[in-house]
Amino acid sequence: MEFESNDSNWDGVCYYPQLFGGVMLTAAVLGLSTSYFGGTMGFPTLPYTLSYLKNLQKKKREKRKVRVYMDGCFDLMHYGHANALRQAKALGDELVVGLVSDEEIVLNKGPPVLSMEERLALVSGLKWVDEVIADAPYAITEDFMNRLFNEHKIDYIIHGDDPCLLPDGSDAYALAKKVGRYKQIKRTEGVSSTDIVGRILASIEDKNACDGSQESSRNDEPNRMKKSVEKSKHASNFLPTSRRIVQFSNAKGPGPNARVVYIDGAFDLFHAGHVEVLKSARQLGDFLLVGIYTDQIVSEQRGPHFPLMHLHERSLSVLACRYVDEVIIGAPWEITKDMITTFNISLVVHGTVCESKSSVNGQADPYSVPKNMGIFRMLESPKDITTTSVAQRIIASHEIYEKRNAKKEASEKKFYEERKYISGD
Repeated sequence: MEFESNDSNWDGVCYYPQLFGGVMLTAAVLGLSTSYFGGTMGFPTLPYTLSYLKNLQKKKREKRKVRVYMDGCFDLMHYGHANALRQAKALGDELVVGLVSDEEIVLNKGPPVLSMEERLALVSGLKWVDEVIADAPYAITEDFMNRLFNEHKIDYIIHGDDPCLLPDGSDAYALAKKVGRYKQIKRTEGVSSTDIVGRILASIEDKNACDGSQESSRNDEPNRMKKSVEKSKHASNFLPTSRRIVQFSNAKGPGPNARVVYIDGAFDLFHAGHVEVLKSARQLGDFLLVGIYTDQIVSEQRGPHFPLMHLHERSLSVLACRYVDEVIIGAPWEITKDMITTFNISLVVHGTVCESKSSVNGQADPYSVPKNMGIFRMLESPKDITTTSVAQRIIASHEIYEKRNAKKEASEKKFYEERKYISGD
């Protein structure tokens, strides 16, 4: 984009224009001299010199790929993180992501919900990420910044328009700004890790309230109203647009002879287990089509406090995965013969780790048609992580997360109250 290779001889033209001018002037003089003296001095003519330099330019001049760096904790990774990395990638040719270590997160923000291994799987699984630097520092020190510039050949450091302050109140990106190697992107509105933690905490409170509703009396009505208000505070504020879906989409369909693999599910609170099973599914064909259940289906199968993320939020998280080619937004629970024909599905797969209650409730098998057609296959889930197991981590340490959320919610509220419109994607 803006940087050119330092390895080519032609780069000297850019860095030493006076020298190049002198060479050209000398060549011109020699060309005129040899023409005047009949070429007896044996110097190359001007046309030959220009031709040589032109060929040199063609062979040697190559624009070096612009490498951009963006760091983060990426805990409870969501479509907002994905959109930030998408925007960062658009500012360069190669995106390098710094993944903050567990220890640094504990020191600066409190305990992470996901382990480094899980966060690494999520970040590496994004379609816009080219490289990942694990155990990156929370604060960009001068030494680490020089490492980025010299060892990793980073041209720009990227961050969102929301302030990122260190415990001492200083700007975490002050050094990058000072040297003129900082670029800013627009924060994705309507979601944050703090918001998702709040949804999980509110959902478990709602579940407990439902479980104890039979023993409650009318005197508990004020408390129930209070819980309802608390839950509404954590309802999704995401406003889906067709443009955002297009930005996340691959915009490519399967080829005429492509082997289309289909997998469906809720994909709620997108986690490392989802990434790994999608990766395994993609390896079985040429095109991976993912069906994402409606909110109603998820609620019917898992309970009224699910899903934690609504349909469009879940769709964007799945679309951001590098192993996914296309999604069906609001896929049916039962796979029909017409659906298989419409999408030219060659194979239907389902992971061994599943939270559906259909087998318990005695419902009809949603995969009976592909099974009868001989195109169904159970896929061993590489990880046993589930949406519920991730949520349980937060619930088990709810006091810590409630305290942290109270502080974060205050800062986020201030940010939204003071923010102004910023153009961008």
